[in-house]
Amino acid sequence: MSQGFSIELYFDPALENQVLKAWNVLARRQISTQLIEMESRPHISLFSTPFLDPGKLESVVKSFASKQEPLPLSFSSIGAFPNENNLLFLAPAPTMALLQFQAQLSGAIKKEGIEIGEDFKVDSWIPFCPVAQQVPKARISEAFCVLRELKLPVSGYAMEIGLVEFSPVREHFSFGLGNSIET
Repeated sequence: MSQGFSIELYFDPALENQVLKAWNVLARRQISTQLIEMESRPHISLFSTPFLDPGKLESVVKSFASKQEPLPLSFSSIGAFPNENNLLFLAPAPTMALLQFQAQLSGAIKKEGIEIGEDFKVDSWIPFCPVAQQVPKARISEAFCVLRELKLPVSGYAMEIGLVEFSPVREHFSFGLGNSIET
């Protein structure tokens, strides 16, 4: 049974590979394998809710994505939410562009009559990219040491936005942002 739905921001291949490298190192050390096992993709969650009709959001997200440009991102620090999930994450520099992106998406979702949960309201949203979940308390410091070897900051672009159902992760749809950046 589904635990919920999430609108996620996805990265360019080089930035995605940097995040996957962190996932794989933590998995090899047997610290955390959950994100790999649930077939997640490196992302920043922009919105999440326990119940949703995916069809209700597809045209909203498609229209929103078409009006956006790829978004520069720079993961500059490591953090943790020490709770029952013991989640470790890479934190992007909270640029005005990133904050406005999420605020505009929230506004578009609200117009559809979908309630924005407290964690995703404009004044309380914390952008983060999960790198480990369910880390045993006794191994959190080891996980931080492993993540410090990443040589932050790692930078790139957010290129795509999608709706997933979890867990396990199942993508309902995704759309590229505006025009692709030529490299």
